[in-house]
Amino acid sequence: MRRFFRHRLAGTVPAGALRIPTMKQELESRMDSTLPPNAAPADKAPIEADAVIVGAGPVGLFQVFELGLLEIKAHVIDSLAKVGGQCVELYPDKPIYDIPAVPVCTGQELTDNLLKQIEPFEPTFHLGQEVTVVERRDDGRFNVETSVGTRFITKTIFIAAGVGSFQPRTLKVDGIEKFEGSQVFYRVKDPNRFHGRNLVICGGGDSALDWALNLAGKAESIVLVHRREEFRAAPASVAKMKELCDNYEMQLLIGQVTGIEEKDDKLDHIKVTGADGVTRRLPLDDLLVFFGLSPKLGPIAEWGLDIERKQLKVVSTEKFETNVPGIFAVGDINTYPGKKKLILSGFHEAALAAFGAAPYIFPEKKIHMQYTTTSPKLHKILGVETPVFD
Repeated sequence: MRRFFRHRLAGTVPAGALRIPTMKQELESRMDSTLPPNAAPADKAPIEADAVIVGAGPVGLFQVFELGLLEIKAHVIDSLAKVGGQCVELYPDKPIYDIPAVPVCTGQELTDNLLKQIEPFEPTFHLGQEVTVVERRDDGRFNVETSVGTRFITKTIFIAAGVGSFQPRTLKVDGIEKFEGSQVFYRVKDPNRFHGRNLVICGGGDSALDWALNLAGKAESIVLVHRREEFRAAPASVAKMKELCDNYEMQLLIGQVTGIEEKDDKLDHIKVTGADGVTRRLPLDDLLVFFGLSPKLGPIAEWGLDIERKQLKVVSTEKFETNVPGIFAVGDINTYPGKKKLILSGFHEAALAAFGAAPYIFPEKKIHMQYTTTSPKLHKILGVETPVFD
């Protein structure tokens, strides 16, 4: 076997679960939800796949649909704990106006509708996992492995990673990195771990407020630290937080963390400097930091793919294949002459990439262009009745 390339995708698993009430149970039944550091057994047999999609944003989800129409089942890997990519992470409630035939929808609504659309194809989601290994096999397929030990042998790979993987914005204080994973956390994997603890939570967005509210009454104490009076979180969450503060069930401190103190090799206090210039010392057991996520191209640059200005070059716009045969790039991650970073452009690219990948998956089969409006075969695949016209 010839080693082709090896890499690690950086990512994060933020708090939160899939917010799709009508599909949640059905989706979770098809989801490999094992999260780091609970690695899969090393001897677990690899999953044989026709297509592996890296990225569960809108373009990655639509790639599932276009492959499904060609009877190609997909596995979808994403470093985030939920689907939707930056549409859900960065602007779930902000309106989007340029989706064809949809005058306006939010990022969450777009994601929900795409999940509904791909339901007939039963994709398997592997969330909260980063791709750690990709290598070319002697038979032309690829070995793919994730950070929790999920392994695949796949004929094709579709990179729909948007602008790259999302990494947490870290707290910039000297010496803080020493306590990451033991007392300083940028994500919550096990909420029970913080019960009965004295917590300081930093941030003013939804994640910070959500976890403050979630852990209130369970933690021994909670102090929320935010750099200003205004919050980016949902107004209802802010109101509830202030109500808890009024009832002395938690505290709010306006300021920024400017230093730490340790005792017996453990984080013992943090220093918070307020707008009044006064620095206060806060004792704590754990520090939870939610400053948002930052997209990074990161180790994608080490995949052996042609890159131009931190984007993946495609050989042509006929099928959006990279310089590595069998690996395709769709959405904001790719570049070519005339490229426009629009969701609708990514949808177009996904359609052509699916047709471009079909010969790798069905080498003996001739792929015919069919239309969902008139094709009985596609109607059967979609699980809908073929219309009868007078």
